[in-house]
Amino acid sequence: MNTSDFTKKYFADLNSAIISLDCSAFNKVVSLVEKSKKKSGKIILIGNGGSAAIASHLAIDFTKAANIRAINFNESSLLTCFSNDYGYEHWAEMALEFYADNDDIVILISSSGQSENIINAGRKAKKMGLSLITLSGFLESNPLKELGDINLWVDSSEYNVVENTHQIWLLAVVDYLIESNK
Repeated sequence: MNTSDFTKKYFADLNSAIISLDCSAFNKVVSLVEKSKKKSGKIILIGNGGSAAIASHLAIDFTKAANIRAINFNESSLLTCFSNDYGYEHWAEMALEFYADNDDIVILISSSGQSENIINAGRKAKKMGLSLITLSGFLESNPLKELGDINLWVDSSEYNVVENTHQIWLLAVVDYLIESNK
């Protein structure tokens, strides 16, 4: 395949994924975030790898641009301490136990929806009565998607298509909130 054919197909696939957003789910995310903000809640974003980078980016944009408190758990000392003390598969759920408050929203990001530490964090969020938004891709019936109150799922098995779509969808939430509060 030449570069021209590749780029046409790649961006067509990415565009298709982006515009597949379920608008009713998007509206529910916006409503949930606005409700949490009114109750002085915060957004907690968690992911692994590229999804952790998305969590970092969005935590800053929710906080600075949309004026909604948001955090992520990408501090290396926290992650390595909790992984060492509780096991990697449990570090995120333990971070929620230490940092989450009643009116918080948890946003879990996993391209495959199969990451054990993210699934355990989802179970913990549900057990704590926290609102849970999940972002995943690959198989539609993945374990993470089944846990969420609101699920944003990308119909792709290409990591970069899934991750870029997750980031764009979450940034659209931020941009909507900025625009609606002008």
